[in-house]
Formats: sequence, structure tokens, C-alpha cells
Amino acid sequence: MQDQANREKQEQKLIAMTTRPVEKLIIKLAVPTMISMMITSIYNMADTFFVGQIGGGSAEATSATAAVGVAFPLMAVIQAFGFMFGHGSGNFISRALGSQKTEEAERMAATGFFMALIAGMLIAAAGLIFLEPLVRLLGSTDTILPYAKAYIRLILIGCPWMTASLVLNNQLRFQGNALFAMIGIGSGGLINMALDPLLIFGLNLGIRGAALATIISQLISFCLLYIGTRKSDNLKIKLKNFTPNPHYFSEIFRGGAPSLFRQGIGSIASTVLNNAAGVFDDPAIAAMSIVSRVMMFANSLVIGFGQGFQPVCGFNYGARKYDRVRRGYAFCVKYSTVFLLCAAAAGAVFAPQVLSWFRGDDPEVIRIGALALRLQCITLPTFGFIMISNMMMQTTAYTLQASMTALARQGLFFLPLIILFPMLWGLFGIQLAQPVADGLTFLLTILMQRNVLRQIKMLESQNERG
Repeated sequence: MQDQANREKQEQKLIAMTTRPVEKLIIKLAVPTMISMMITSIYNMADTFFVGQIGGGSAEATSATAAVGVAFPLMAVIQAFGFMFGHGSGNFISRALGSQKTEEAERMAATGFFMALIAGMLIAAAGLIFLEPLVRLLGSTDTILPYAKAYIRLILIGCPWMTASLVLNNQLRFQGNALFAMIGIGSGGLINMALDPLLIFGLNLGIRGAALATIISQLISFCLLYIGTRKSDNLKIKLKNFTPNPHYFSEIFRGGAPSLFRQGIGSIASTVLNNAAGVFDDPAIAAMSIVSRVMMFANSLVIGFGQGFQPVCGFNYGARKYDRVRRGYAFCVKYSTVFLLCAAAAGAVFAPQVLSWFRGDDPEVIRIGALALRLQCITLPTFGFIMISNMMMQTTAYTLQASMTALARQGLFFLPLIILFPMLWGLFGIQLAQPVADGLTFLLTILMQRNVLRQIKMLESQNERG
């Protein structure tokens, strides 16, 4: 009886997702995801902010701030696996529901979840066994090492539920239930921000308090997201539906590979950046770490907006309503670009003030970071087109194109530039590498997306002819 009721709700959802105005659907789904992404980015910056106050803002604080930057590539790896299983299963789920294949969607939901949990356990075990070599590999200097080890050790302990919570969040989104996803992720972010000062200063745990706040808040987020899957018409996570076979693995990889490549190569890029900046001492690592967090905040709102588009894209692509896919895509690119133009202008004008929020007593960090932030603001408006295009390719199963554009920004272009540019121009080369990589990625995405849009237009024409 309950299953029948759930199926009826799924049918009602399909009708809504494939008939209501695309723009209104995207906004309805995007607002919760934008809020959750914004909160997540704020609490990522909160770690950097509060850690920067350790020791009253002394050299110790600069090393601790840099340690959070050193941990960033590891966080990217954890997220890479969470997003791979989350986006891979979520993309499949939205298309399956659009094609009215509910049983297939249920099996994929369980398979994606349990595989992420297992992957998180394996990452945690490997990281804890090889902790010191890992921390040095990530770009830690001798002065940063003790802070980075203390921070990363606790982050690794929370790895299993961090990867699994990303899967639950994305599966909820791709089912069109962005509100449940927002509550889970957003609550965790707010709790993290509240716990940071309490644990860092109140209990005098220092940088360990920042890491502990992160894993506690992520655990609470995981629990809330799991409760969300048990509510309303969401697909239920059941162990009996766990189907670890080649079909589901290939579908997860097909839909999630671009996310794995994007986040994974981002981890490698951050590691190389930390090592390159380390030549210029701890202030350079701290400055580039702060700039990365600030840019992530601006980009996160666009990612949240695009995540509102993805379930609409998946449902309508599965239902062969290709005109709605193209309309939604154009809407998202237009408004994300306008927002980023405004954000870039503000960032360029107020760059020193932004850096001073984090390390106001360290002029060297502000000097290095302000120029890096202004240079990245030049190409910031291109990110909307790049990210929305990549999300569309990924959701509609254009895996090769999605993987290429996902690899391009931090891999194909940034990695060679972050090695070459410092050899030519020193510290300025480090500051310049990311904006040049962004500009080249923009050009590549134009070429890739033009072909994808042409193929979707052909599918639309064939569908009209019957």
C-alpha cells in the first residue's frame, strides 16, 4: 500500500517536472541548493577565519591558516568520491524517474550510498596509516607540519560519513527534493560555525577544535540527510537494494566521472599550488589558501544555481522534452553570468579588505592575496558558462565532453601553468596561473558545448518527427 502511494507521488512529480514552466522550476529548486552551498562555503571560510585568530594572530596563526590550506586537497579527494557516487547515482536516478523506471532508481540509490560509505572507510584507513607522508605530500613545510597533522588526522576519521552525506544530498536534489537536501547540508554548516569558536578557543583545542567541529557537524548533517530520505516521496535507502554489479558501477562512473575528475584534479592542483607557494614561505601558502576559499564562495552560488537546473534537465531529458532542457540551460547561463560580473567587480575593488578579514595583521598575506584575488576576478564571469555547460553535459550523459571540460580548468591547463609560470615570473606566476587557466577553459567549453547543443537539437527534431 505504501509502495503504491509512493509510486503515485513519483508520477505526480514527473508531471510537475516535465510540464511546469522551466524557469520557475529551476528557481524553486535552486534557492535551497544556493542557500546550502552558501552556508557550506561560509563554514569553510569560518575554519580559515577562526584558525587565523589562534595565538592572538601571531606567526603561529599564519602557520595554522596555511595548515587548513594544506588540508584542502585532501578535502577535495573526499569530496571527489562523494560527488562521483552522488552525481553518478543522482544523474541515473533523475533520468530513470523521468522514464518511469522506479525500481531501477531504488537500486541505484542504495548502490551509490553504500559504495560511497565503503570508499570513505578505505580513504580513512589509508590516510591514517600514512599520515605524515601524506601531509608532506600535500605541501606542508616543517613549521606547518604539526598543525596539518593534528587537523588532517581528525578529518580522516570523519571521512566515511562525509562521502556518504554527499551522496544523500545529491540523490535528494536529483529527485527534485532540494529542501531536504538544504536542511541537511545547511544545518551541518551552521553547527560547524557555532562549534568552531567553542572548540578552538572555549575548550582551547586550537586547530584540532576546527577539525573536530567539521567532523561533528558533518555527522549531524549525515543523520539529517538520511532522515530526509525516509520522508515524503523520496527513494528509500535499503540494504536489500544494494546491487554491486558492473551495470550499476558503469552507470555511476558514467554519470560521476566528470565530478571525480574535476574534484580529483582539483586536489592535485591544490597540492602543486601549495608546494609552489611554499617556496615563498608560509604567508604565500596562507594567502593563496584564503583566495581559494573566497573564490569558492562566489562560485558556490553559481554551482547551487546549476544544481537547481540538473534535476529539471535530467527529468526532461529522460522524458525526451529536449526543448525544455535547452531553455533551462540558457536561463541559467544568462543569470549566473550577470551575478558573477557583479561579484567580480566587487572583489576587484575590495580585495585588500577581503584579505584583511582573515589575516588583518599580516601585510604580506594581504599583499600577495589581494593581487591574486584581483587577477582571478578578471575571468570569474566565465565560470557560469563553464559550470552550467559541464552540468548539462554530465546530466545528459555526454560523459566524454563533461569529463574533458571537468579536467580542463584544474588539470589540462592549470597544472602545466602552475609549474611553468613560477619559473618565468616567480610569485607573480603563481598568482597568474589560475586566471589564465580559466580563460583557456572557457574557450574549450565553447567548442565542446556547441557540439552538445547541436546534438540535442537534432534529438529534438527527430522527436518532433515521431
